Amino acid sequence: MAAGNESGPAFEPTMPQAGFLETVAPLIRRRVAPNGGPFTASGTCTYVVGRDRVAVIDPGPDDISHVEALLADLAGEHVEAIVVTHTHRDHSPGARLLAARTGAPIVGCAPHRPARALAAAEVAILDASADRAHAPDRVTAENDTVAGPGWTLVAVETPGHTMNHLAFALPEAQALFSGDHVMAWSTTIVAPPDGAMQAYMASLDKLRGRPETTYWPGHGGPVREPARFVRGLVGHRRQREAAIRARLSAGDARIPEIVAGIYQGIDPRLKGAAALSVLAHLEDLVGRGLVASEGPPTLSGTYAPA
Repeated sequence: MAAGNESGPAFEPTMPQAGFLETVAPLIRRRVAPNGGPFTASGTCTYVVGRDRVAVIDPGPDDISHVEALLADLAGEHVEAIVVTHTHRDHSPGARLLAARTGAPIVGCAPHRPARALAAAEVAILDASADRAHAPDRVTAENDTVAGPGWTLVAVETPGHTMNHLAFALPEAQALFSGDHVMAWSTTIVAPPDGAMQAYMASLDKLRGRPETTYWPGHGGPVREPARFVRGLVGHRRQREAAIRARLSAGDARIPEIVAGIYQGIDPRLKGAAALSVLAHLEDLVGRGLVASEGPPTLSGTYAPA
């Protein structure tokens, strides 16, 4: 699940379409689930890696029609592993449907966990998006591999969007399946208490040193110049942080005021996501001693320059 398009890097508005399996690289095929919307672009991208004996990455939502279509696509092929990047309901529930039909193990991210406990009287607004039923057969950590004939997926820990988020490198194609961590169509929502901005920024910095030349994200089309694009994402987040601090210096004290000041013209459906993104930045700023808050940072809290 992503946030809406904001100012920043050169986002790519062209969307892959749902409804068919498409070969996008010699080792990579993609089918887009029919769950498009303001948080999912044209839908969740399910990837098939390899030929004949394959891995399926992010089978998507609890949608048997998507899984049935994928099984028809792969008639005559064997699913070696079902790989999950993170536990949002647009990515992981389909893994259980596919496992039930194929017997393939579910591997990848750990069960869902929040970045922190809820503060007193705090409500997890996006709690319904978490797939708490996810129970993988094998959890992969940094540099663990899932392999088949001619392909290897290498786990890259990228917490932030969710704390269990993984990307997967495919060295044979110089590619990275980036889940919801980096997407060409939009910035990523980082929504406390499930996500954490400090972890997200550290994960971006981690990716900046990697060699992959293409990212295949969980929504939207590929990121073709990932090193440049990730630098742009880091710069955009720092600009957003500066804008929040400027609003605080101008007298804004609460998140709705800050959202109104810096997200002008935003799609009304995304205001809640924008508020959570501001909260994530404020949590980070409070933790770094740059912003003061009355009590723990929450959506209803009061903030001021430190």
